[in-house]
Amino acid sequence: MVVEPLFERGPQVALSRRSVPLDPGDIALVDFAPGGARALRPLGSAERASDVVSALFWDRGMRRGFPPKLETEAHEAATAAREASLTRRDLTRLATFTVDPATARDFDDAVSAEVEGDGVRIWIHIADVSAHVRPGSGLDSEALRRGTSTYVPGSVEPMLPEVLSDQACSLAPGEERLAVTAEIVLGGDGESRSASFYRSRIRSDARLNYDQLDEIFGGRDEPPADVAQPLALARRAAAALAAGRPVGSLEIESFEPEFSFDADGAVIGARSVPQTEAHKLVEHLMILTNERVAETCERRRVPNLYRVHEQPEPERIARLVEQLAALDVPTPPLPERLSPSEAGELAGEISRLVAREAVRRGHGRDAYTSLVLRSLKQAYYSDRNLGHAGLGSPAYSHFTSPIRRYPDLVTHRALLFAIGAGEQEPARDQVREAGRQSSEQEREAVAIERDADRVCAAFLLGRELFESGWKRSFEGEVSGVIGAGAFVRFGGELADVYEGLLPVRLLRGERFDLNETETALVGGRTGRTVRLGDPINVRVDSVDAPRRRVDLVPAGEVGNG
Repeated sequence: MVVEPLFERGPQVALSRRSVPLDPGDIALVDFAPGGARALRPLGSAERASDVVSALFWDRGMRRGFPPKLETEAHEAATAAREASLTRRDLTRLATFTVDPATARDFDDAVSAEVEGDGVRIWIHIADVSAHVRPGSGLDSEALRRGTSTYVPGSVEPMLPEVLSDQACSLAPGEERLAVTAEIVLGGDGESRSASFYRSRIRSDARLNYDQLDEIFGGRDEPPADVAQPLALARRAAAALAAGRPVGSLEIESFEPEFSFDADGAVIGARSVPQTEAHKLVEHLMILTNERVAETCERRRVPNLYRVHEQPEPERIARLVEQLAALDVPTPPLPERLSPSEAGELAGEISRLVAREAVRRGHGRDAYTSLVLRSLKQAYYSDRNLGHAGLGSPAYSHFTSPIRRYPDLVTHRALLFAIGAGEQEPARDQVREAGRQSSEQEREAVAIERDADRVCAAFLLGRELFESGWKRSFEGEVSGVIGAGAFVRFGGELADVYEGLLPVRLLRGERFDLNETETALVGGRTGRTVRLGDPINVRVDSVDAPRRRVDLVPAGEVGNG
């Protein structure tokens, strides 16, 4: 029997007789040792989307599951933390709710709110993971190694064992849980008047999901009676916070794909999930908390991890303006000399103009937003506070998701030490190294999550074409251009998330080349253009789902004269 790489093109290699038994079409973990290739373990079928997604973890060198020793340690940690819970502030009387995706099982954060004069007193309760995972423990070392939970369609590889991530640490409804609470008083204009932090015991009264909350906000459903008032107050507070965000902050609208599977692990459907008011309510409350925590740690000079997003390079913003101008997208005037801070403010203004222009045109949202994002620096974790340009925050730390992100656990320890709540001061060199490792692991997790979405989209596209016919054409728009062709994002059951490559050699009639601003393919004879964001009709030529490859052909005339 021979094998070939699953996720990339490569030569076929014969397996040794010592390999585990396999059938044609099976996925296997293979050791390419000098003595010959040997299959170590079967991983499922290349025809089953869930198996291919699972194999991505093995392909990228990520461990699945936890060894028995760590599972035992996690059970012991959960029990020990419960026994030590009597020294906490009891907030179980507060009406409290959580908001998460419908499929979530790890609930990091919960919210309570009461009227405070002309404003709101709001409690943001975050799972006290630091009470369960002690510095230097086996659990801590493994959490640092993983850096983050990795979420792929249909499953998750958690940072912590399930007894902690889904049970002891998760702020499940009706269960008394350990938390670290940020108690913040907001004025009617959303301005923070005070903030205090402490360890607490809470009990969530209601678990809400984003769809349910949007139904409530739209007047199509009633909120649970016991959390109706705090929910209304939290909504009011989030709206005030949104209105008070700094002028230079970015406005980026994102849509996440959500896939559904049948019992056999095949993708049977999907939807594109927009960022609604429900998402933004949670987002603004978490941003508020993360900013107040970062400010506290910096003011008290405690070693901590900051979420850093440096100001963009002025040259990159000037290039962005040039690219958008080539697409006839309105941009603000560019000063003769541009400082990094001015470049950051300009990027925020451009992000808002781009969003409005895409709505006006009815197309181009993804392509124009991608140009904006590529002009910015990548966010990362650092023990040095350099601010968060994208949010317009002078100090920002990740604090609100310690079940699934290691930097949040570091920040919990830093804050709790700063307020004298029983933690040791983090060592600066260890904090610095945690920032480096976490930034690296985050990039790897994002790459796996992105590729897993593409795998599932390709499987679903193949299913859709099998049922409706391969000669079907799709309306789409150009999402990217390279010398070899145009990437096109097109509709279908998963609207606007199917994406494939339309090779330049199939653009008949003349030779097309990439223009200087890398925003269009231009015909050398007629000047016809295929520009970023342009509407285009395509048909699917072939789908290679495991390799995330979708090849397209034109369906009609291509390019604008």
